[in-house]
Amino acid sequence: MPARSPLAVPRTEPAPTVLDVVVPVHNEEGCLEASVRRLHAYLTGHFPYGFRITVADNASTDGTYRIATRLALELGDVVALHLERKGRGRALHTVWSRSDAPVRAYLDVDLSTDLNALLPLVAPLISGHSDIAIGSRLAGGARVVRGPKRELISRSYNLLLRGSLLTRFSDAQCGFKAVRGDVAERLLPLVQDAEWFFDTELLVLAERAGMRIHEVPVDWVDDPDSRVDLLPTALADLRGVWRVGRALATGALPLARLRRPFGDDPRDHALRGVPRGLARQLAGFCVVGLLSTLAYLLLYSLLRQVLGAQSANALALLLTALGNTAANRRHTFRVRGRTGVVRHQAQGLLVFAIGLTLTSGSLAALEAAAPDPPHSTEIAVLVVANLAATLLRFLLFRTWIFAGEDGNGGPAPGEDAGRATGQGPRPAAGRHTGEESPETHDGPRTDSIPDDHTPTERTTA
Repeated sequence: MPARSPLAVPRTEPAPTVLDVVVPVHNEEGCLEASVRRLHAYLTGHFPYGFRITVADNASTDGTYRIATRLALELGDVVALHLERKGRGRALHTVWSRSDAPVRAYLDVDLSTDLNALLPLVAPLISGHSDIAIGSRLAGGARVVRGPKRELISRSYNLLLRGSLLTRFSDAQCGFKAVRGDVAERLLPLVQDAEWFFDTELLVLAERAGMRIHEVPVDWVDDPDSRVDLLPTALADLRGVWRVGRALATGALPLARLRRPFGDDPRDHALRGVPRGLARQLAGFCVVGLLSTLAYLLLYSLLRQVLGAQSANALALLLTALGNTAANRRHTFRVRGRTGVVRHQAQGLLVFAIGLTLTSGSLAALEAAAPDPPHSTEIAVLVVANLAATLLRFLLFRTWIFAGEDGNGGPAPGEDAGRATGQGPRPAAGRHTGEESPETHDGPRTDSIPDDHTPTERTTA
């Protein structure tokens, strides 16, 4: 994937769309119009980039979609989308997957979060500093008005996430989030939940993949008319925690191809005449190699008390070779998960055999030249032999064992160019994608999409 970089937005009229704000709704005819008009007025007056508001109606049975359609016809920057199946996660997955905006956000229709936090929310994404941004009611500086029951539930849930999934973000369920478009395209295919756990799952995957999550303390006033059914939602969230935790524990999630996908490690920056990633790999390999050499010398010295020189050397080298391969696999070449681990260790043992030949040959040559040499001389000879074996090991690791497996899994340099700036080819929200079967109508356009997240949709722009 291309390096994360600031979004270059030319000052033209009309301004290109930088932000797509999704408002997921279900039976919200009472507050929808006032909220959308307020949001539109705020963005028009205070947001310096082009924007679009997408009202994602998921299976409303009242007049919600009718109101959304009217607003879309009246306000040029509003799009109405109808899904036949309910689910906030499904609505967000659908719109974010189809949007062409470089930054994609969502907020709750009740506008519980003060809109002054919107620009601080998306600014780190536009600048290229962060991958995901979340509003937090639990971060320092947040001002929150809500009852003790919801406060207890919120804190307990986030404490559960910290204890079970080892999360570091403070507030998983605040309805005020944004994600870069290139990040969404990588993460969304891995997110399974279509309901309220969608937010948590997205954040956990992003954090485990090493992405940067920016938190904004928000001013938040609880909506007394909230329709979230607490008990079923809590049970569904617990099932989601178990599912994601089990997948992480078993290595079922392909997070290796997401880890550090944007080259934001300074050691990844291109050096003149140096192949991509070589400088970082050399640095990591040297650290692992130094620790392995110290461990080898310690083991050799201990084993030499009870074994001969050749036996002590072979056993110490075998033990450190196993650890060295595992450490380089994870830290130097950033290969995650269980896929290929047995093959990598088997290939590492072949490299070990080469190293054993070098060190054993060096010891044999030493003993032939000076029978019963002092222990310090043995150590000095082994250090030199190990340095030669280490250089050979790095070359074999890079060109054979871990060739093409630098843990990123992203496209080659130059591939997907323009994604970081949102200029790459993407299907526009509300247009036909994949295997759509558009129908022709005199009225608002209707799209039907055979997709798990979007079984039947109608889009009005």
